[in-house]
Amino acid sequence: MENQTRTQLADALIHETMLPITHGIASASLVGAYLDWASHLAVSPGKQRDMLESAARKWVQWVMYVSNSAMGNCAPCAQPQPQDKRFRGAAWGKIPFNWSVQAFLSMEQWWSDAMTDVPGVSLHHQNVAEFVTRQWLDVWSPSNFVSSNPEVLRYTLASGGDNLVRGASNWQRDTMDLLSHRKLRDTETFLPGKDVALTSGKVIYRNHLIELIQYAPTTKTTFPEPVLIVPAWIMKYYILDLSPHNSLVKYLVDHGHTVFMISWNNPTKDDRDLAISDYLDMGIMSALRMIKEVTPEKQIHAVGYCLGGTLLAIAAATLARDGDRILASMTLLASQLDFKEPGQLGLFIDESQIAYLESIMAAQGYLDGRQMAGAFALINSKDLVWSKLVHEYLMGGQTPLTDLRAWNADATRMPYRMHSEYLRKLYLNNDLAEGRFAVNGKPIALQDLRLPIFVVGTESDHVSPWKSVFKVHLLTDCETTYVLTTGGHNVGIVNPPVESAKHTGHSYKIMTRAPEGRYIDPEAWLLQADQQEGSWWPAWQAWLACRSSKAVAALPISEKLSSKMTEFEDAPGRYVGIV
Repeated sequence: MENQTRTQLADALIHETMLPITHGIASASLVGAYLDWASHLAVSPGKQRDMLESAARKWVQWVMYVSNSAMGNCAPCAQPQPQDKRFRGAAWGKIPFNWSVQAFLSMEQWWSDAMTDVPGVSLHHQNVAEFVTRQWLDVWSPSNFVSSNPEVLRYTLASGGDNLVRGASNWQRDTMDLLSHRKLRDTETFLPGKDVALTSGKVIYRNHLIELIQYAPTTKTTFPEPVLIVPAWIMKYYILDLSPHNSLVKYLVDHGHTVFMISWNNPTKDDRDLAISDYLDMGIMSALRMIKEVTPEKQIHAVGYCLGGTLLAIAAATLARDGDRILASMTLLASQLDFKEPGQLGLFIDESQIAYLESIMAAQGYLDGRQMAGAFALINSKDLVWSKLVHEYLMGGQTPLTDLRAWNADATRMPYRMHSEYLRKLYLNNDLAEGRFAVNGKPIALQDLRLPIFVVGTESDHVSPWKSVFKVHLLTDCETTYVLTTGGHNVGIVNPPVESAKHTGHSYKIMTRAPEGRYIDPEAWLLQADQQEGSWWPAWQAWLACRSSKAVAALPISEKLSSKMTEFEDAPGRYVGIV
């Protein structure tokens, strides 16, 4: 046992040393992907010929473009991807900057073609190799250098280089913050309970894993059925109670709903053996039992966000298996139930990657949020990495800190056992969708669910792709209302209504499938769903109201419950402040 521990510590030391270089990606996984690609390419003369012909063709096209553009306007020989915003300025269309852009885009397209469709390469290895190659190419984008970026060059000349001085200062500050593990600057201006998480409420229950917050009513009448919100434990709960103008909790309370929220404890090395079953029993099930004391004989509307939605679905299926009808409805916000196609996040989930993470977690007892941040940054590198390089380091600008960015920097940890189980049972083996996930020794099935479901997917979600979230239609026969909203994993959910909805750029599509209704594939759904402007929040609140009983007189938070709480603390409670 002692030798095994020393071995684990040695492995973890090597892996942690490599962490800043690989951004949390297992080097063995990368090597395996490129070896698979290279070995199959070596015995594929047809693919080699196609690559040579493509290179020659793109070279000729670029030379012709340079020649023709020097004499006047001409069509570009390569187009950026729709989501690529780097070269949209008018200055990029002028000589000589347009030449470098077209050369870069042609090279980017050639490498994308080269990394794909090599006979014999596994799809996972192909996707990993293509993704990593694209990240490497992005390093050399013309937008990343002063001399080849016309906008930065013009600003540098106009300011006498002052932007580069400010940029160097910004880089030095960020480097020191990174090396010293300091939080994002000015995050102290967004403290929970003082600047964010301001909705009035009380912590009515606490165990080692959760605090349960009940929010005070703000209306004279409330719907009898309460709402329980289950956030992901990979994030602090207050993303759903940020500032008063964008708080989902406040929106529900102001519309007559009694709202409860789970606030997860931030685990330490002593919590290394916490399992998914603990998050289920000490988390959702304990919260449901406590709410039942507060509102006896009433069903509960349950809401889950991200991983919290996955756990909620597991809890709902468990309750359905055991004949417990405590839930009136279930709402899933950007939550996956089927992990077979998890999008770009799946690039980091294979046996090599999980073994790599398990080695790190075994030594420290958890996976730190900062250790996960690199993978998320790579997934959306154009917005999170390269745009910051241009704006803050080359232009010398300052990105204003918002409540959402401050929350994003408030990282949490994932206990060793739970995170390993989550990655293996759900991501790698897809046990929940395929009926192998067991609770208390007996398997559960999402097909057992018999309650209305409201599901929200977001268009540009890199964590829970909307088509993956859409698979809920294949897993249950329940009445299912599906919403596809603009925005990403966070902004698409934190999407409050505003007075001039048409000017926000936010919209959503919505359609309901009747119980045991026919399946419609995602592309057909896009064509048939109703298009609406603005936020999806009002549509969801109306959906909840329609599935609730007649409103009754609102009651204050009761402090005479049979729980073990000796004193009810004000929201946001203790756990949200644990770092």
